[in-house]
Amino acid sequence: MDGDLRQQGFQLSASALGQMMPMYLWLDNAGHIRGAGPTLQKLMGAQYLGRKFTDIFDLRRPRVWGNVLELTRAQRLRMSLNTPPHTSFKGTAVPLQSDGGVLLNLSFGYAVREAVRDHGLSDTDFAATDLAIELLYLAEAKTAVMGEVSKMATRLQGAKAIAEAQALTDALTGLGNRRAMEQAMEVLLQAENGFALIHLDLDFFKQVNDTLGHAAGDHVLVKISEILRASARGADLVARVGGDEFVILMEGVRDAAPIERVGRQILDHMQEPILFDGQHCRVALSMGAVVGPTKRDLSISAEDLMAKADVALYASKKAGRARLTLSEASGNLRELAAMDLPA
Repeated sequence: MDGDLRQQGFQLSASALGQMMPMYLWLDNAGHIRGAGPTLQKLMGAQYLGRKFTDIFDLRRPRVWGNVLELTRAQRLRMSLNTPPHTSFKGTAVPLQSDGGVLLNLSFGYAVREAVRDHGLSDTDFAATDLAIELLYLAEAKTAVMGEVSKMATRLQGAKAIAEAQALTDALTGLGNRRAMEQAMEVLLQAENGFALIHLDLDFFKQVNDTLGHAAGDHVLVKISEILRASARGADLVARVGGDEFVILMEGVRDAAPIERVGRQILDHMQEPILFDGQHCRVALSMGAVVGPTKRDLSISAEDLMAKADVALYASKKAGRARLTLSEASGNLRELAAMDLPA
C-alpha cells in the first residue's frame, strides 16, 4: 500500500485557487462535483454542482477505477466532455485533506487550438503563467506564414511579399486579407496570362451572430475558409476581404470552365451542415465571377473587375442565393452553378 496519500499543505479560497488553476475540478469521495475553476465552469455549463463526475466527463485513462482516490495513483488522466464538441483534457489528481475528496488540475494539451475555437476562449481563460495561448498564437502565425501567405508570396515572386507576410494575412482564418488580394490583382493585371476573380458573400451570417453569438460567427468564418481552400486549386489565392466577404483569384484562367468547377465544389461542400455547440449554423454562399484580360489593358482596373463581379454576385442573390453567376465580356450574366436551399 502507498499509505495515506494526504499530506499537510496550504489552504486556498475557491477564488484564489481559480486564479491559479482556472481548470481545477473538486470531487468529493463519492465522485460528485463540489467545485470547479472559472474556465471549466464555462465549458461544463450551468447546473454542474452536485452532479456525478461521470455524468459530465468520459474518463479514458484510467479506464477502471473504484473510488476517486484511485485517480491520484494514475500518473496522468485523460478524459473528454460527454457532450459535443467532446473537448479533450489531460490532467493529474491529488488528494485533499480531511476526507475532502480529490482535486483535479486539467489542461487541454494538444487539443488547445480546438478548445479555443469551439468555446470562444481568450487569454483571460488561462492562468497568467500558462504558455498555451502564447504557443497557440505562434503556431497560428507560423501556419499562416508557411501556408496561404507563403504560397502567395512565391507565386508573386516577391521577397517583399514574404517580408510582409503577416501584414497580408487575415488573423482569424489564415487566408490572405484585402491588401494581399489588391497586390495580387495588380500583378495579375500585368502578367498577360489571364485570370478569374470570384467574389463570395455569406448569406444569413448576421442571423448566426444574433442568435448563436459571435463565437459561432467566427466558427462559421473559419469553416467557410476551410471549404474555400479545399475547393480552390492549389495555386489560387483565397482572401477574406471583409467581415463575411471572400475573393478567389485564379491565375491562368481564360474561360468559364475552371470557374464553374470551383463553384460547384464550393456548393457541394456547403451542403454539409456547419455545427456550433450542436446548433446548426444556417448560412449560404452567393458568388459572382468575372474573367480578367489576357493582355495588358490600362483601361481595365482592379476596381472595374470587382464591380463586374459584384453585379454578378447580386444577380446570384436576387436569383435565390447559393449560386454562381458569371459576368461575361459582353455584359450578359450567365448562371454557372446553383444549389437548392432548404425551406
